Amino acid sequence: MQISNPAGAGSEKIPPQNIEAERSTLGSMLLDRDAIGRVFEILTDDAFYVDAHRRIFRAILDLYDRNEPVDYVTLTDLLARWGDLEKLGGAAYLTQLTDSVPTSAHAEHYARIVKEKFILRNLIRVSTEVVSRCYTAEEDADRLLDEAERSIFELSQNRQRGAVLKVKDIIHDAMEMVENLSKHETHITGVPTGYPELDEMTSGLQPGELVILAARPSMGKTALCLNLASNAALQGKTPVAIFSLEMSAESLVTRMLCSEARVNIQDVRTGRLGEGNLVHLSMAAGRLFDSDVFIDDSPSLNILELRSKARRLKAEHNIGLVIVDYIQMMQGVGKQENRQQEISNISRSFKALAKELKAPVMVLSQLSRAPEARGDRRPQLSDLRESGAIEQDADVVMFIYREAYYEKDKKDDRTAELIIAKQRNGPTGTIKLIFNQQYTRFDAMASPRMPGGVLS
Repeated sequence: MQISNPAGAGSEKIPPQNIEAERSTLGSMLLDRDAIGRVFEILTDDAFYVDAHRRIFRAILDLYDRNEPVDYVTLTDLLARWGDLEKLGGAAYLTQLTDSVPTSAHAEHYARIVKEKFILRNLIRVSTEVVSRCYTAEEDADRLLDEAERSIFELSQNRQRGAVLKVKDIIHDAMEMVENLSKHETHITGVPTGYPELDEMTSGLQPGELVILAARPSMGKTALCLNLASNAALQGKTPVAIFSLEMSAESLVTRMLCSEARVNIQDVRTGRLGEGNLVHLSMAAGRLFDSDVFIDDSPSLNILELRSKARRLKAEHNIGLVIVDYIQMMQGVGKQENRQQEISNISRSFKALAKELKAPVMVLSQLSRAPEARGDRRPQLSDLRESGAIEQDADVVMFIYREAYYEKDKKDDRTAELIIAKQRNGPTGTIKLIFNQQYTRFDAMASPRMPGGVLS
């Protein structure tokens, strides 16, 4: 059989490959049906360097998928019907494959060798493309760096992007997910928020979804997102990344401490702390110390820099929730026609990041002044500031509304509304919360047995 060099055609060096490992992998699959499933979990057909081996692998999987016997006779017959048998070296070559291994015991080991060479070839391909684009100098350096990093990150995650899949290729995983969900003791399938009604409506913040949390200034966006971060990290044991473009990391941690300890933040700022408050703060510090919350307060962060940092946090700490405060403080990359287009591009990038990391990305957003001109000042989707693309890209849009924000005679009213105005895969509606401003904390409405009108 003539071995082609598809990956290295036209190059002086032969790309990384191990022909014997490929033969041994295929031979093992022909010897033992169980080995097919084990190998399939490791390899796809494009991992094979030799074109003939790719075709043989596809034929084996076709027989396996149709629950037919997989052996020398059935494989020879199928390849002949496909018109590939003679091109691949004839029946004699299939005999050589089975003769190349005495047992299928090492099938997975052979497959991992093939996979390693495949990754190296892809790394060469990506690197060559990057070098070529660098020489042309037709693109912005930051954008090129981001795309290069993304490509390398995808290789490290062993992912194939942009593949078109038939339902049969994913139906098994989908049913497995459904069965696992049915066994859950709770209905929460995503990152828990710590707010029962919100978790009831959303089943938690879902992987791959872009969540927008929007409100007018000083309505409590940062307070709520920090509460969500603490709840996810402490209750859900989910690593959380917070990118703060407005407040320092120290200020955010102070807020988190006061919220967790239920200590008046003004007393902390002025130093008027009693012994009891110090004890509560110390206990809260201990809980937060053991949590996986990462804060980046870099000023003037652009979207490519943020995505790069988020990827590293995902790779190093398996981040399960990303929070960005807030989108209007973000900078785009390159020349934009106007600010609206810039925000639109940033919004799309956040949605892509959520899918890439397979984690929810929550982005805070300002609202326009439109609610203040209406009789009912509750926010609407059209109030999202600077771009309609934010609404379009988001899977979930939530608004914070507090009547006391507008009605000064109701300044003692702690009632807040969390309005789910959009949810692509779930219901919309309004959740009542309690806003304890002195603690910078939102609490769920209390059950009757809880004192103080809040549910911790």
